[in-house]
Amino acid sequence: MGPAFIVGAWQFGPGNLLSAVQAGTGYGYTLIWVIAISTVLMLAFTDMSVRIALRSSKSLIGTVKDVLGRPVGTIAGFGVFGITLMFSVGNAVGSGLGLSLLFGGPPSIWTLVCTLLVAGVVFARRYYSVFERAMIAIVALMAAGFLASAVLTGPDWAAAGAGLVPTVPSGVGLLLVALVGTNFSINAAFYTGYAVRERKLTRDQYGMITVGDTVPGIVAPGLMTILVIIVAATATTQTGTKAATLAQLAGVLEPLAGTVGSKIFALGFFAAAFSSMVANATAGGTLLSDGLGWGNALDNRRVKWLILAVLAFGLAVTLVAGGQSPVQLLILAQALTVVFAPILGVLLFVLANNKGLMADMRNRTWQNVLGILGLVAILATCYRLLAGLLGG
Repeated sequence: MGPAFIVGAWQFGPGNLLSAVQAGTGYGYTLIWVIAISTVLMLAFTDMSVRIALRSSKSLIGTVKDVLGRPVGTIAGFGVFGITLMFSVGNAVGSGLGLSLLFGGPPSIWTLVCTLLVAGVVFARRYYSVFERAMIAIVALMAAGFLASAVLTGPDWAAAGAGLVPTVPSGVGLLLVALVGTNFSINAAFYTGYAVRERKLTRDQYGMITVGDTVPGIVAPGLMTILVIIVAATATTQTGTKAATLAQLAGVLEPLAGTVGSKIFALGFFAAAFSSMVANATAGGTLLSDGLGWGNALDNRRVKWLILAVLAFGLAVTLVAGGQSPVQLLILAQALTVVFAPILGVLLFVLANNKGLMADMRNRTWQNVLGILGLVAILATCYRLLAGLLGG
């Protein structure tokens, strides 16, 4: 266990939670099927990243440079770094807000505390080992928190199960795009290969990796997202009050599930934001360093300083903005995703089908079918984002 749980922790952040809350409050259980399909596609691309890492003697960016040319690999590294830089603000804000909901006090102060804590751990000996174990523990904490929240609200489980049947409610618009984009994170899938190499996993461990890590590590955030939709839908139905934000939902839960219920949800929210904060910064620093040719190991000083750069950016913008996520940065993050998500998806797909590189681990037909469906989903998501940005 490890690499895919890191990816799941990165994927399951404030943006994921917020879109799930909006889906539950606005459309009840009807969009649960979107999470199920997104999880299957995420599994397919994460598995490609794992297999490429097991077959190649170099990192993913290094492999891209060898197979497709140095400029392509460099651009991919810069692209992921840019996206992580923008999303670092939302993670910083979310971490501070989560602790503020739990203990009170200004969210910006708690953001500072979280950032300093992570910065201290970055320079710890064997950072990857600490990082990996922390992510697994936090995913377990989130799972317990959101499962408890769902049980305490007393949902209609049969109606929730019916949400697995695909239906597209009228007016869902960009929310559908947000659900796919936050649950099928190609950036996170791309990073899996780096975690596999840090763990020094080998080709003969592939079956164990798939059963013990890839499947549970990616399915876990999908199930947690579904639980958040169920919590939001149930709270809206039973109280008649819609919650547009995570903080509002925690407040709505209090009369429904008691103070303990709202605190448990807030704890799960903090864990999601904090784990995403750590994984996002780690991935951004690693891929930029690799793109620049500076190395990609987490014990590399340059990698560590670039990780700190992502954390510092998130903290600085949060403090300047007074604990809010600036809309301009979120728009820029979406714009970068429009450009680079299809590139990363195509890179994984092309490498996973390269016979000389992959040999017996090359994509099979069913894996290519899922890969093509995933690329179509990425392009459709980016098209809708682009249309929304130009329309705005």
